Amino acid sequence: MASIKLILRNNQQNKQGLCPLYIRIIKDRKAKFITTGIKLNSNEWDEEKQKVKKNHSNSARMNATLAQKIADASGMIADTERKSKHITARKLKEAIKGKDALNFFNYSYNKLEKVRPNYSENTYAIYKMQLDKFKKFVKDNELMFDDITVSLLKDYLIYLAHTLKNNETSQKLSTIVLSVMFKHAQEEELIPETLYPFNKLKLKVAPSKRQFLSAEQFEELQHHETTQRGKAKLYRDLFVFAVSAGGLRFSDVVTLRWQDVNLEEHTIRKEVKKTKRTHRLKFGQTALGILSKYLPKNPNPEDFVFPAISEKNFFLLSEKDKRKIMSSCNNICGVHLRKIGKELGLPFTLSFHLSRHTFATMALNKGMRIEHVSKLMDHAKISTTQIYAKIIDEELDKAVDEFVI
Repeated sequence: MASIKLILRNNQQNKQGLCPLYIRIIKDRKAKFITTGIKLNSNEWDEEKQKVKKNHSNSARMNATLAQKIADASGMIADTERKSKHITARKLKEAIKGKDALNFFNYSYNKLEKVRPNYSENTYAIYKMQLDKFKKFVKDNELMFDDITVSLLKDYLIYLAHTLKNNETSQKLSTIVLSVMFKHAQEEELIPETLYPFNKLKLKVAPSKRQFLSAEQFEELQHHETTQRGKAKLYRDLFVFAVSAGGLRFSDVVTLRWQDVNLEEHTIRKEVKKTKRTHRLKFGQTALGILSKYLPKNPNPEDFVFPAISEKNFFLLSEKDKRKIMSSCNNICGVHLRKIGKELGLPFTLSFHLSRHTFATMALNKGMRIEHVSKLMDHAKISTTQIYAKIIDEELDKAVDEFVI
């Protein structure tokens, strides 16, 4: 037999000092909550009598409304329990709420698959990992959107910090992924905007610092003789090539074909995977040297420039198979670059994306106009490129502090 009671959640007090009032259903020692839409000061609620106190100006009307809600919910529970002896608290809540109940994980995983073509493979993997992590925490496949309250999210943050040892930036990423799913559901008018709990979370994030190779570190990397076997030197060359070719992303470097390259004009023209825009850029002498290293006597225009992807029919494969191959290739690249970074004694983890940061900071340091850097990097907004200009300013200020008397 299920029990039903009104609960004022004092731990969810808003800025005005008001707390939400919920209907709590307990079945087989499992509790589910349904919002009443009413918010009260803690001194306006009588827990024992289950009524709004008379010190509230609309106590009589509110109590009448609450009595009707409890009566309706109790009737619905009684009817549902008569139909099935094996009913759960979740099913009772669904029966009371009707169409308002939307399964969070069913919706989120399905939505993620629908928007997958718009994401990079890495972004997709991060989103899925964050959903899996939240699912493992709640241990409830039947979690509904309205079950995700401020209280639950605060408990999740404690779990991330103390159990998983996630830093503040990782904690924020975890909640951002959840909030994105809320936004999608609201845009599709599947849940009301009032269900959005993330505005009430206060997350502190440590200021991030974009890492990049200095000119000296980049020079050392180019001439470094790694002790690794396999494709370590190939991925080192890909990193160096990307720095000298406008900070090309990994997916665009490994899928570069000879038909995309004009060796006489030192230019590349290809569709960028992330933006789907046809991008033209001119590359430097360092990139030309690496291209010459991999240039066969009679290059086939449709062949890949770099032997990172071995599948000859790569572009004929399904999107799923292409993503799988790219992901594997990216992982192997990461393993080799991390080891090379350790061999060089770099004070940070070497990853391919640092080639992009390295190009931007080196170009700005040498006086290239920020508009040109932005164009070469295929940034949609120059504000994205200005992040690197800020880094240069910070480095300059540091130099002044250290060396100017």
